[in-house]
Amino acid sequence: MCNRLLGLAFLAVLAAQGQNRLSSRSTMHIVLPDDSPLAVLSADWGESTATMRGSALKLDLHTSLTLRNVSNHHVRGVTLLVLAQEVAPGGKASVSVPSLDVGPGEAFPIRLDLGLLRPQNPNGGPLVEISLDGVLFEDLSFYGPNRLNSKRSMTMWELEAQRDRKYLRQVYETAGGDALRQHLQNVQARLSERPKMDVQLARGRTTVQEPERAVRFAFLRLPGEPVRPMEGSATVSESEARSPHMEVENTGTRPVKYLEIGWILRDREGEEFFAGVLPASVDLQPGQRTQIRQEASLKVSQRNGQPTPITGMTGFVNQVEFSDGSVWIPERHALDNPRLQKVLNPSPEEQRLSDMYRRKGLPAVIEELRKR
Repeated sequence: MCNRLLGLAFLAVLAAQGQNRLSSRSTMHIVLPDDSPLAVLSADWGESTATMRGSALKLDLHTSLTLRNVSNHHVRGVTLLVLAQEVAPGGKASVSVPSLDVGPGEAFPIRLDLGLLRPQNPNGGPLVEISLDGVLFEDLSFYGPNRLNSKRSMTMWELEAQRDRKYLRQVYETAGGDALRQHLQNVQARLSERPKMDVQLARGRTTVQEPERAVRFAFLRLPGEPVRPMEGSATVSESEARSPHMEVENTGTRPVKYLEIGWILRDREGEEFFAGVLPASVDLQPGQRTQIRQEASLKVSQRNGQPTPITGMTGFVNQVEFSDGSVWIPERHALDNPRLQKVLNPSPEEQRLSDMYRRKGLPAVIEELRKR
């Protein structure tokens, strides 16, 4: 009863003031299990605010947490679930931090900058609950409820990081510091040269008034891919592609339970850009084929709002998860394909090391590569 009265009093203040700074003591709660490998050292809620928006509260969180690794293993990735309400849209979000190297007993920060919505009338208790969805360790073991399938994502990011650190060490050892410096500078150049496109994803069926046509996928074959796309198409109307479907075959020796197909679109001028991935949960045994269908649409426009006509599509295998939980990603030399180089962003690890080079210089990057 006391909590509910406090909640109603809080809403009354918001109604009078329009916006209110959030206090960690009365409005937020961090929940960690007793056997959690992480412990909370501090929480700074900064400029987090709550604002009345019609029948809901709009929560703008700007929060810094400091966590400590209390396990006996190095931590490589963390995902937090941030929850204001469970069901309605806008009520929950997540924050993932890949490419960590946190040893036993060491502390590290996590920054939360996000917005949430929740009903006006809380039934007492905190407005926001922060919990642990998963922790990935150096041996790719995992702790957590995995409600967000964060194990899959963080495993992929860590495999990418291991692959790219190995590649950068080879660049340094075989070609020297100048070659490593040039590669790190190229990472920044690739990011700045990406086509300035806005891609809006919508789930479910859409109604389109423009003339439609079927456009077939072309496919890039990557060395070692355990799943092979055979054929596919999507319905295209000017600047929107929807209802993609394709047939894939398991050409490997292990059952597959999940895969992602990267989706590259081409505009009227022949410019290509990465539009996202088509995810699919499957039960695909070795030698079997299956159909992947997505009731989704992609609408493409330039940053000035001008629609971008779609004239072609290309797909490639971006990730495969096997039934035992292990993950396949493309090998490093496969990413040297000129078309992929042009459209794909550098991995989070390459971006991290490139930013380290920009802030601290080449010796700091070389020391980091030698550490692990």
